[in-house]
Amino acid sequence: MRPVRGPVRPRPRPGARATPAASLLLLVLVLTGLLPPAPAAAAGDVTTEDARVPVGEGDGAAELDTTLYLPASGAPAPAVVLAHGFGGSKQSVASDARDLAGRGYVVLTYSARGFGDSTGQIGLNDPRSEVADLSALLDRLAARDDVRLDADGDPRVGVAGASYGGALSLLAAGYDDRVDAIAPQITWHSLTAALFPSQVGEPAADTVAATPQAEDGGVYKRLWSGLFFGVGSAPSGGLLGALGGGGGGAPAAADLPAALGSVDPATVDPQAVEQLLTCGRFTPEVCAAYQSAASTGTLTPEVAAVLDRSSPSTVLDRIDAPTLLVQGTQDSLFGLGQADANARGIAADGTPVKVVWYAGGHDAQASEGTTADLRDQVAGWFDWHLRSADDPARGPDPGTGFSFPAPTGVTASVGTVQGGSRTVTTAAYPGLVGTEAAQRSPVPVDGPLQPVVTPAGGTPAAITVVPGLGSLASALTGTAFEIPGQFAAFESEPLGEAVEVVGASTIDLAVASPGGSATLFAKLYDVAPDGTTTLPAGLVAPLALSGLSADPTAPSTVSVTLPGIVHRFEAGHTLRVVVSSTDQAFALPAEAGVYSVALAAGGNAAALAVPTVDGRSESTGGTSRWLVLLGVLVALGLLGWLAAVLWGRRRRARVSRVEPDGEDVPLRFTGVTKAYKDGFVAVRDLSFEVRRGQVLGLLGPNGAGKTTSLRMLMGLIRPTDGRITVFGHEVHAGAPVLSRLGSFVEGTGLQPHLSGRDNLRLYWAATGRPAADAHMEEAIAVAGLGAALDRPVRRYSQGMRQRVAIAQAMLGLPDLLVLDEPTNGLDPPQIHAMREVLRSYAATGRTVIVSSHLLSEIEQTCSHVVVMAKGQKIAQGTVEEIVGTGGSVLVGLADDADTDRAVAVLEGLPGVAVERTDEGLVADLDGTSRARALQALVAADVSVEAFTPRRRLEDAFLALVGEEA
Repeated sequence: MRPVRGPVRPRPRPGARATPAASLLLLVLVLTGLLPPAPAAAAGDVTTEDARVPVGEGDGAAELDTTLYLPASGAPAPAVVLAHGFGGSKQSVASDARDLAGRGYVVLTYSARGFGDSTGQIGLNDPRSEVADLSALLDRLAARDDVRLDADGDPRVGVAGASYGGALSLLAAGYDDRVDAIAPQITWHSLTAALFPSQVGEPAADTVAATPQAEDGGVYKRLWSGLFFGVGSAPSGGLLGALGGGGGGAPAAADLPAALGSVDPATVDPQAVEQLLTCGRFTPEVCAAYQSAASTGTLTPEVAAVLDRSSPSTVLDRIDAPTLLVQGTQDSLFGLGQADANARGIAADGTPVKVVWYAGGHDAQASEGTTADLRDQVAGWFDWHLRSADDPARGPDPGTGFSFPAPTGVTASVGTVQGGSRTVTTAAYPGLVGTEAAQRSPVPVDGPLQPVVTPAGGTPAAITVVPGLGSLASALTGTAFEIPGQFAAFESEPLGEAVEVVGASTIDLAVASPGGSATLFAKLYDVAPDGTTTLPAGLVAPLALSGLSADPTAPSTVSVTLPGIVHRFEAGHTLRVVVSSTDQAFALPAEAGVYSVALAAGGNAAALAVPTVDGRSESTGGTSRWLVLLGVLVALGLLGWLAAVLWGRRRRARVSRVEPDGEDVPLRFTGVTKAYKDGFVAVRDLSFEVRRGQVLGLLGPNGAGKTTSLRMLMGLIRPTDGRITVFGHEVHAGAPVLSRLGSFVEGTGLQPHLSGRDNLRLYWAATGRPAADAHMEEAIAVAGLGAALDRPVRRYSQGMRQRVAIAQAMLGLPDLLVLDEPTNGLDPPQIHAMREVLRSYAATGRTVIVSSHLLSEIEQTCSHVVVMAKGQKIAQGTVEEIVGTGGSVLVGLADDADTDRAVAVLEGLPGVAVERTDEGLVADLDGTSRARALQALVAADVSVEAFTPRRRLEDAFLALVGEEA
């Protein structure tokens, strides 16, 4: 259950300036009404308060990390509690909180126990812990003067959240009647049914996505459960440090207390330590349930007790808070059937329920437009149900209808979606109390009885669902992942007209198994006329079957509910029902077997019952609207022409601006910053210059911004701010001055089927420059591959590929050579040779830039160094300046008889102190240069065999960036 982030408004690129064209475009959009209204309060008007809140008692005590977002008005206002997804924290919902506070709500966010900076153990929304924690937070809201109250101790409050937070909002409404409205998103009804599904039997209701669930459990959802437990088990904070911080291996449980450092080993319970190592942040009860399920793949009463306790299904009849249920159509963790069951349970007692399906879920992130719309719907739900009738911000009644993304099909080109982004709405969710039953249309399918083999251990297995990635099969060709012999298929005739499936289809099968039981997986494929197959949303229906007939001639009839989907099967397409014996996302039987699968109706034909929903498509329509849009398009065309003119002028001005010292300064960074849309700043205000003839080493730990800087230098990406010049000309994509630059950054890029020589020739031919200018023989000499140069690159070792790539960068003998980690894969003699090549190359008046993690190589190869950390330059200078002119040196003498004289010479220099060691003399120069000390020894005819700095570049580097980095 991954954290589901709320919609994040795009941040302006730092340093970006509005052009006249952009300003005019903004004016056009505002005047035509195509921009949404501004929020009630600017983000800057919202203030925050952080607090640590103690909750629980005894062994169940914890401390929650909370943030309260306060609107600008200061008057008593309704409150909203935002709960985060599993693995997230209060930061996961910060943008949603600020948006709601801007609309006038007091918004409380917090990290649930066991997550973020909160303490305590994860109980899976246990009513005794996580739900009780929320009630304690409502007590705090009720004590505030700026929160509107319904009664003493009863705040006017709504609760919203996604996934883990969505289940918490449902449970909170069931256990605490002070909750006035809820908006749970992509969450579960029964955690037991979600993790042990079996879609066998007649649906429980006439709703569009009603999904049956066997009482004794189903097929264990192995991959999702493992991902879920892995997120919660990962150690954090002091425990992570005690375990080595992810490197070097973890100590044994008995040694952990000592590894914690500040903890007295005598006060640590070894069993508690073992619990931390085994279960991370989970409670022992939850940990034991997972270990049981993971090892056996079966649902035991003990496991069911843990999962049922955390399931909203146990409290739906108590919920009287108006509920907005939001569920995703691309969700293999919590499918549409989970929201369907929640809607039925809450509406059964007359509580208002609105159901919204959207294109997204745990397997696919929603689009920015969809995310913004969902945010507005949640806010609108709270506006109506939390604000007073006389509040001008209350807004319209959102009703209790049903909306879903308009069904779209897939064309013969895999992955090409037809149609636009539309939403269909109806007055009510079909099949709830007081509404009409869902419509179902029969689609005949046929096919013979077919044997289905299950392999021993379930391997190899079909691949359909990849947790968090949705349908891998739909992204490629669906049939490629069904294993021959492991499935049965039943097909319809090509459709005479399109069929829009909204919900879960049903079909009756006839199944026989020699052992009386079977684990199967049912799927509904869309087959195009050219044979292209698509598995909508990558969803499958697990079937845990027992009590089956062993006689294929008298099989057992099984009613199957297929996955809930929203999909349009186009005219000419075929519906294919596939029943397979394996799926890599689920636990599978260890024993091999052969089942027989057929259609249950007489003969080879049966009817697939597909749900359909008639509704109103919400889209921009109307003649006047289209005229406005046409006008906007014309305006955009004019704006585009104006922008092109302005950009051309700017570019010409930029190209004509050449720095006068450009030939002496081959490279100059001036205030360069690179920031991304998500706010991450890879490089910040970087300034340095490289002179002709220098070999510059670019140093820094991983993530320092080195490669990003090199990519900007080559024109591959644009800086957000600042200026990069090569030989006085500003760099941009396609800049002519880049022809004077040779580079090797981020991979060799060699064609494996060609020889090394042909790769070099092909690369140079692509430049369009004369072959005579390539200096091919000089570059080949650098590669030093001999006869191997004419063998295919796919036979090369990593070091051989590296040498060819460096030779490629040197083609044409560029004036500026840029190399990223050039010695990777080279052996010591090759590294030594590379060092000599680079130094001699710079000695010709050219310039070399080397980015490397091998600090000793930088020290021996480079004349100058720029040290970076966290995107910023922290030091620049010659290697001598970075290492330091003073420090200590180790003096080795060829003749021990010279020892006393050497000591006297050195101690005669200003500030020098000498110590005799087994290695030799260690002289602390204290400001005297090493060159002067060595000259004094040579002048005194002392036989110096070694004169080695005791402080290396590595020492200086660690001192600058910090050993931890």
